[in-house]
Amino acid sequence: MNEPTPIRVMIVDDHGMVRKGLMAYLGNQAQIRVVGEARDGHEAIEECESLHPDVILMDLVMPQMGGVAATHAIHQRWPGVQIIALTSFQEKELVQDALQAGAIGYLLKNITGEELAQAICQAYVGRPTLAPEAIQALIKPIGETTCLGQDLTRRELEVLTLLIKGYSNPEIAERLVVSRSTVKVHVSSILSKLGASNRGEAISLAIQNKLVK
Repeated sequence: MNEPTPIRVMIVDDHGMVRKGLMAYLGNQAQIRVVGEARDGHEAIEECESLHPDVILMDLVMPQMGGVAATHAIHQRWPGVQIIALTSFQEKELVQDALQAGAIGYLLKNITGEELAQAICQAYVGRPTLAPEAIQALIKPIGETTCLGQDLTRRELEVLTLLIKGYSNPEIAERLVVSRSTVKVHVSSILSKLGASNRGEAISLAIQNKLVK
């Protein structure tokens, strides 16, 4: 009896350690074969041309070209390729953008390896898998009103606290052990959620509304 053909998976993430970790785990899964990797959206499109993956694990926040744009481009060109957004962010807008771009799944990077492998198998046969946090973000009523800053994530509050203390983006990145591009995304999200036009205004609003301790 012939063994089933392994699912061809490509990993797209701007962090080398993340790619290596995913490759190490998925490499031990008999039903999965990692065929390649990419550091940003542009590379993902180029690699997709030659690698012909069945499923792509797509980070969303990357330099050069982000995951949403890459997902849209790949989905338009190769509609048979299933894309799972694998990210640290759970904002409603990002969830909506990724799914509208063509992603079949939306998972957070805190899932277990077993859950990820299962999601890949589900995506391969056309079944979506959404993180509970993503589902919660999507079902939040559109007209629901919130107090200023109530929709800030825990990580955004950490970044906001460091902004108030006068830390620069590079210093925040070093302190939180994340990339500078990730910090930049957090800061942009903070400004958007607070309706602030710059960092100074965001800090002022945060202090006035006692958003951080």
